Amino acid sequence: MNHFTENEFHWPVRVYFEDTDAGGVVYHASYLKFFERGRTEFLRFLGWNQQRLMTEGICAFVVSELSIKYKRPAKLDDELDIRTRVLNLKRASFVFDQRAYKQDQLMAQAEVKVVCIDPQTGSPRVLPDTMLEKIKTVASSD
Repeated sequence: MNHFTENEFHWPVRVYFEDTDAGGVVYHASYLKFFERGRTEFLRFLGWNQQRLMTEGICAFVVSELSIKYKRPAKLDDELDIRTRVLNLKRASFVFDQRAYKQDQLMAQAEVKVVCIDPQTGSPRVLPDTMLEKIKTVASSD
């Protein structure tokens, strides 16, 4: 079940066959999907549906930078806990720290910079104040 603990959002995922390579190990790009879903569910948990934000012309989020480290191989049928927290928040962007854990073992970690853009023009756009304040609240809660 997805939830917050302190300033970290938790989202569970099970590793399926489609997420693995021929050896049954999670394919490196699958972590990008897991982390993307973790960020999406983080925003949904805060009350924002990305499709609605785009169709209403409020904003869209795009990844502008990404750094990932693979620590241990997750395998078919493993249950992972995708942990997402905000490291840095600015008016038009924020940086996420995301980690995939199997129980207490760190499997992979990523630092992801996400930029808020105008859905029609693709130009950077400041986050709406309500979103900025809500993210500040969960980013700094202890």
